[in-house]
Amino acid sequence: MKSVHSTSLIFGGARSGKSAFAEQLASKLSDSKQQVLYLATARAGDAEMQERIAHHRARRPAEWVTLEQSLELGATIIVHSRADNIILVDCLTVWLSNLLFSESTDFPEIGHVTPPPQFAVQRQALLDALVQAPGQIILVSNEVGMGIVPMGAVSRWFVDEAGRLNQAVAAVANNVVWVAAGLPLYLKGQPC
Repeated sequence: MKSVHSTSLIFGGARSGKSAFAEQLASKLSDSKQQVLYLATARAGDAEMQERIAHHRARRPAEWVTLEQSLELGATIIVHSRADNIILVDCLTVWLSNLLFSESTDFPEIGHVTPPPQFAVQRQALLDALVQAPGQIILVSNEVGMGIVPMGAVSRWFVDEAGRLNQAVAAVANNVVWVAAGLPLYLKGQPC
């Protein structure tokens, strides 16, 4: 089996079908010798999130390995990526939110938001991992900047940083796919 290093960013709006598309892509790319590692970033903090996590779990093939990692995404990718596996990360914007709220910080309603010190470190570790890791990596992210400008400094910071993160990941990715209404539009690369 020929090993392939490839990074794909799958992004779109809420309920666009991006996660289902990424899961279909992982299934299509895998064969009987390739393990799919589903790297989940969500924390089951309340009943709604528990329900969302259960929905995602029920959809995944039983043979996929699931690993939960809410903060140290780059390091986890480096440790688990191999030339003969596929890592599916779902999702980058949940991970970004985890980083922002990883410490007990009161953010101002108006003014400058200072993220926790680990934000820049973890963001760079992720970008470095995407370049260094062998194998195939599929990342799911939300596009949150197409609506109205949100009220509140922390919400605006989040929208800005999610956009910057998507741009940075897209710059190093081989494939970038926008999903809307369950339909993929390849912005970079070719259909796999």
